[in-house]
Amino acid sequence: MDSLSAKEMSCPICCEIFKAPVLLSCSHSFCKECIQQFWRSKNTKECPLCRRRSSRDDPPCNLVLRNLCESFLKGRNERSSSSGSEEVCSLHSEKLKLFCLEDKQPVCLVCRDSQKHVKHTFRPISEVVSSYKEELRFLQEKLNHREKIKGECVKTIQHIKSQAEHTERQIKLEFEKLHQFLRDEEEIAIAALREEKERKNQKMKEKLEEMNRHISALSHTIQDMEEMMNASEVLFLKNFPVTMERVQSSQPDPHMASGALIHVARYLGNLPFRVWKKAQGIVQNTPVILDPNTAHPDLLLSDDLTSLRCSSDSQTLPDNPERFDEHSCVLGSEGFDSGTHCWDVEVKESSSWALGVTAASNQRKGCDFFDTGVWSVQYRLFEESGFPVEQKLERVRVRLDYDRGTVSFSDPVSNTHLYTFTTSFTETVFPFFYSFSHLRILQVNCS
Repeated sequence: MDSLSAKEMSCPICCEIFKAPVLLSCSHSFCKECIQQFWRSKNTKECPLCRRRSSRDDPPCNLVLRNLCESFLKGRNERSSSSGSEEVCSLHSEKLKLFCLEDKQPVCLVCRDSQKHVKHTFRPISEVVSSYKEELRFLQEKLNHREKIKGECVKTIQHIKSQAEHTERQIKLEFEKLHQFLRDEEEIAIAALREEKERKNQKMKEKLEEMNRHISALSHTIQDMEEMMNASEVLFLKNFPVTMERVQSSQPDPHMASGALIHVARYLGNLPFRVWKKAQGIVQNTPVILDPNTAHPDLLLSDDLTSLRCSSDSQTLPDNPERFDEHSCVLGSEGFDSGTHCWDVEVKESSSWALGVTAASNQRKGCDFFDTGVWSVQYRLFEESGFPVEQKLERVRVRLDYDRGTVSFSDPVSNTHLYTFTTSFTETVFPFFYSFSHLRILQVNCS
């Protein structure tokens, strides 16, 4: 049966092994569906090979050819199973050597010449496999990248939880300080009120005792005079003027002194405002607050986000786009796009540092941060990081005048100017801090 080969058992129209072959009156055979489709397209019932007109609209099935094709296909399938079905064409039992780019499937040489693949483009299987291997490597890289991003997402979720818990604790601590201040102020106000109440109560008690003494003495005098009048009118007339003079000189008419009542307005008048004014004396403000989401993993920030120190052990933090990954830098939490801003930084405990402002768009990943978009002064760092300061300083004052395009640096201790950059800002700028040890942004009193 192999001597017949797949070509001799293939339909002349579709060039594939016969499916439900039918026999025309001219003795030529075709797939039933193929000849019907051919007749419909030609609008005539002639043989595609010899052009002889068929005498029947429904030609009979070619049973012998059908059995031969079924046996051939069965044997081919058995051979394919033993040799690997992916290597042999399921239709023609030929080796799969080509790949059809339109149908995206491997084909044999017979398939290439069949009607099904007319005008199709073919490539050797090895060439397509090599190309697909490149695509597979690309997919593997995408998979690896997505696995990495997934890991960062998991780490970020954990960090968000940690951030929220820590921030909530700090909020409670700060509000507890405010609550304690208010409780102390409440106690002071109530203590003052009670002290005034006791003092004025005591005065009124003393006044009351004095009045009782005066009333008692006057009552006795009246009683004595009445008894004298009843006993002897002459004696009464002789003694009455003297007695009245004595009474009037020793007991002047009493009166209520002013200021006897509680000074209510002193306690309730503008009470919230007065407490707020007093709070300003103890509450401090920091002109610049550090943004922990930008801090390099080597930097440890204080709970109030006003100071930093460099650690030898890197923290495990999400590699979010805002974070520095090469330089030990951190940015201020607020950017500036107008106005004048000033902040003092304590640098006396830092062996090397850099301070200034940077453009919002400046690259924070890699080593190129200081290449452009940075206006800074530095102490004992690489030259390209900014204007070098030679002397050891305790503090540095940074003054940004965005509208005029200047960034000035000075020593507030000695009131000495260090350096001024002049430029034209075109975008938001952020304060930045670079250190290998310790820096602290100084606070100012709100009042």
